[in-house]
Amino acid sequence: MQQSMADTTASVTQEPAPQRNNVGIRWENFYETYAPISSIEAVDSPFVYQELLQELVREHRHDPDRLVAVPPGGDPLVWQYEHLRQFCVELSDFVVALDPECSEHTCPQMKANEWQYLCAAHSQPQNCCAFDYVVHTLDGACCLLNNAKFFPSRVTMSAASAQQFSNIARRLYRVFAHAYFHHRAVFDQFEAETALYARFLKFITKFDLMGKDTILIK
Repeated sequence: MQQSMADTTASVTQEPAPQRNNVGIRWENFYETYAPISSIEAVDSPFVYQELLQELVREHRHDPDRLVAVPPGGDPLVWQYEHLRQFCVELSDFVVALDPECSEHTCPQMKANEWQYLCAAHSQPQNCCAFDYVVHTLDGACCLLNNAKFFPSRVTMSAASAQQFSNIARRLYRVFAHAYFHHRAVFDQFEAETALYARFLKFITKFDLMGKDTILIK
């Protein structure tokens, strides 16, 4: 049986599936077809924690308490893992903001106030200019978070895998600290737009990933 013209038109103009965007969609309408995630259990996806977190960031960026709260029925360790991945994504935008201000000439050493840090991205820790240190730190965190040896699954998380969280958080924190003490205008502008540090601070304190004496920005 031949398909009628009406049937063909209907098949072309049907509503797009949730979590998908039409070709050529405008940025301001990018997520309008996304179905809200009501709960962890409601979505059959191995990346439901990532999808939920990114939805919360879009809608409640300036509410760190809501963002770091473990979703009902969720795994706290998987939730922390996805937060660390998301911090790396958003800190990449922070690096772009720092680029015009932070260079080997303005910041030949990686410092935060009176603290100086050596870069661990080399066979032996060594001095790097601050911008290179930041890039190396983000690269290292991303490589570790995507290393199947330490994180074989994004659906479940072992206590052994979670032992890496504190080390990753401590190194990412230094990016914020350097910007705060040495590029304050860039830090303040980025924070006003994203509230990324407020979320990071709430995250590391809620899950006890850093000692209070190492938190330099109160």
